[in-house]
Amino acid sequence: MAKANEKSKELISLDDTRLAKELDDTYRQLFTLRLQVATRQLQNVKSISATRRKIARIKTIQRQRQLVAAGGGR
Repeated sequence: MAKANEKSKELISLDDTRLAKELDDTYRQLFTLRLQVATRQLQNVKSISATRRKIARIKTIQRQRQLVAAGGGR
């Protein structure tokens, strides 16, 4: 659990443009991993779920910031 908190804190510290770039890069990484699975080149298939979790973290942070900017957040 501590690793997840560290990863989240690292992502939270990024500004909006850097966070959007990180999301784009993570989507590209997920595409590459899926391609490697299809061609049987990927050894660690757990990296796909880790990448999907990272995408979810980034989207959650973006949504929280959007809500705060709209005045409906905490």
